[in-house]
Amino acid sequence: MTDAIDFKELKRRMDGAITSFKSDLASLRTGRASSNLLDAVLVEAYGSKVPINQVANVTVPEPRMLGVSIWDKSMVSAVERGIREANLGLNPIVDGQNLRIPLPELNEERRRELVKVSHTYAENARVAVRHVRRDGMDAIKKAEKDGKISQDDSRRDADHAQKLTDEVIADIDRLLGEKEKEIMQV
Repeated sequence: MTDAIDFKELKRRMDGAITSFKSDLASLRTGRASSNLLDAVLVEAYGSKVPINQVANVTVPEPRMLGVSIWDKSMVSAVERGIREANLGLNPIVDGQNLRIPLPELNEERRRELVKVSHTYAENARVAVRHVRRDGMDAIKKAEKDGKISQDDSRRDADHAQKLTDEVIADIDRLLGEKEKEIMQV
């Protein structure tokens, strides 16, 4: 390989897309309670929208129940509203300064919706990886145009960048398949 492009940096950026995809998948409900389920919930607090983990603790006291302990009593209604507005299909029960959130059984229609959402997350991750590849290819073309590398080196580097992209996209597809199987299990 030549020094036209830093493949470690390319790989790091592609791995960032996978990490983001994994966190998106973790926030999808699969029938079991997970504290990650509420990661995407934003709460109107002190004049701005903040993630729920900045105003409360999320726990899993039972397999089909989430618990939310809100630190500031004045934030209880805002947290409840944030959970309801997140379109997760959850109905929190207010219990003083805590919320109990029972997880309803997933029906077939909701499972299919969750699979569609996971496919959307996967496509977003693939697009992010392709953007990283495009940046790498642009750097290779620029280096060849500037005379820093030969045509052969340029082709070899482009092939390596494509191979890296294919590997990362295969990982995304594998993770998607696992999540889809998990969601559709009855």
